[in-house]
Amino acid sequence: MKKTVLSIALVASLFTVAAAENRGGNPAPAGSPAASTMAEIQKTFGFVPDFFNAVPQTLVSSWWAGLTQFQLNPATKLDGKTKELIGLAVAAQIPCEYCIYFHTEAARLNGASEEEIREAVGMSAITREGSTLLNGLQTDKAQFKKDVQRIVAGAKAAHAKK
Repeated sequence: MKKTVLSIALVASLFTVAAAENRGGNPAPAGSPAASTMAEIQKTFGFVPDFFNAVPQTLVSSWWAGLTQFQLNPATKLDGKTKELIGLAVAAQIPCEYCIYFHTEAARLNGASEEEIREAVGMSAITREGSTLLNGLQTDKAQFKKDVQRIVAGAKAAHAKK
């Protein structure tokens, strides 16, 4: 629970930093779903980070729900460290400087080592390289799937012999 609270605090801090570059949003009208969400954000952080005011009012509630119900939820099948390492790998490929910074810090907060962080970024690079090669060379998808199944079967057989 402590890591979840710290992750939420980190989200707030990063949104505040991002808001400095995205000023100009309009506050949600009283009684709207966005206003209810802003009240929940206020209750969670003790303030509403400026960035939330820049988010379109029609998206703020669903975005907040995604953050709280999945990303920051410790009761999902993926633990926080795994989710943040996945987020970092994706962010490195998008690329998004805000997301890279956030997911790196959140991964550390959730116990990721510097080597795990480097490996997550490395996996994103290798996956991107493989995608570029396979798609660019127009590899036969049916044959690719057959080859993968042969690799998996061979790995299972080798593991069973141990």
